[in-house]
Amino acid sequence: MSAVGGLLLALALAPLAAVLLCIAARRPRFVEAFNLAASVVAFGCSLPLPFLIDGRALTFWHDYVVVDRASAWIMLCSAIVYLLASIYAVGYMRLLQEEDRLWQFYALFAGFGLTTLVAPLMNSIGIYWIAIELTTLVSTFLVAFERVAESMEAAWKYIMLVSAGISLALLGTVLFYWAGSFVLGPSYQMTWDVLAAAAPRMNPALTILAFLLVLVGYGTKVGLAPMHSWLPDAHSESPAPVSAMLSGALLNTAMIGIVRFLGITRAARLGETPQLVLVALGVLSLLVGALFIVRQRGIKRLMAYSSVEHMGVVALGFGFGGALGVAGALYHMLNHSLNKSLMFFGAGNMMRAYGTKEISEISGVGRRFPVQAGMWLAGAVAITGAPPFGLFLSEFTIMRAGLTPSCAWAVYAMALLLIVIFIGFLNQFRIMYAAAAPAEMPPAGKVSAWCAVPMGLALLPLLVLGLWWPAGLWTYLTSIAATLAPGPS
Repeated sequence: MSAVGGLLLALALAPLAAVLLCIAARRPRFVEAFNLAASVVAFGCSLPLPFLIDGRALTFWHDYVVVDRASAWIMLCSAIVYLLASIYAVGYMRLLQEEDRLWQFYALFAGFGLTTLVAPLMNSIGIYWIAIELTTLVSTFLVAFERVAESMEAAWKYIMLVSAGISLALLGTVLFYWAGSFVLGPSYQMTWDVLAAAAPRMNPALTILAFLLVLVGYGTKVGLAPMHSWLPDAHSESPAPVSAMLSGALLNTAMIGIVRFLGITRAARLGETPQLVLVALGVLSLLVGALFIVRQRGIKRLMAYSSVEHMGVVALGFGFGGALGVAGALYHMLNHSLNKSLMFFGAGNMMRAYGTKEISEISGVGRRFPVQAGMWLAGAVAITGAPPFGLFLSEFTIMRAGLTPSCAWAVYAMALLLIVIFIGFLNQFRIMYAAAAPAEMPPAGKVSAWCAVPMGLALLPLLVLGLWWPAGLWTYLTSIAATLAPGPS
């Protein structure tokens, strides 16, 4: 077996082993260690993969698994969030006083990490659909883990709406297969490359219809507006480490499927219609995010609508296409994964310290928790796309990519909405930082180092990635443009 194959096997087996060990052991400190060890192994295996993949995709296990530069990048983003969230979960889950049920949480959490790591590797469009559906099934139980009325309602809403969207994605997948059958015969491998090769001879109307269905279906999982309504509830009612995984790992895993299907429409030479639809959904997501961020009153719902906004930005990057658009979107995925993990960790800490989710009831954060508050505020500035953090660089690159006659309107809308989001988001933090803390606040040392260290681990690379975009990384990301999205390179 090659080095890449060995790394992939270890990357998949580590969280799978953690699931089985958590079920077998059931002791709180053991299950914490099993999941944390699995996340370390997954990160260690995913880190070298981008450096081992050249321009040629590698396939394994009878072509059911494909590793190319795009899937290696998405896996790395997921592995980073899985590691950070696993560290944070050790401290956060102890605060919930659910010792008897911790084994269930960590078994599900490791399973969630496994599904988000392997889904981008699926080479068959049908098996990719199954992998995305598995992420839904596993994460639903995590959303409802706290067993309060709000979390149970959020879980039901999540599984109903996302399953409806995934059903549309299945219909689109079937139509893609049907369109390919007129070219390749009634039975063939449903791999991305096979469909892309057959795309120029596939029926254009059927191909466009199939793409629109998978766009709406997987767009529901991504949280693109107007299919986003499950996302604020699920993100806000989940335990904070689960919220980080939902936002920083799951959304990217579903987005890569949309982009691969977009590549098939590019090969079919269907013009600009598919990418313009994706651009329109991106702008609409930014608009919805801006409107709700300005008027939001719940701290985790504020973070959730920020995820809607940033998935809109990623959609714009892939919709604009070309080297700038694709590189900016992929870079934004990494930066958003780091930044949103930081923001949900900070939100979880403050919710536990103040005993509320309401922004108006959280005050004096800077004086009560100076170190954590500083990191959280820096993350708030970064999440709005302000310099000198990585999101500013990726958003600026995406806007440069859109300065074409057909997409310039979207760039202007994006710039205007980002200004609104900057003002609205930071105004919410002004409320929490400016007012004096209540006298009955618990001491600042209540939140453990397990909950603070991951914030710093997320903030540091976010700052570095904003100040320095390595030339080798630019070359790596732009090399993906020719295989993923339309537009000039």
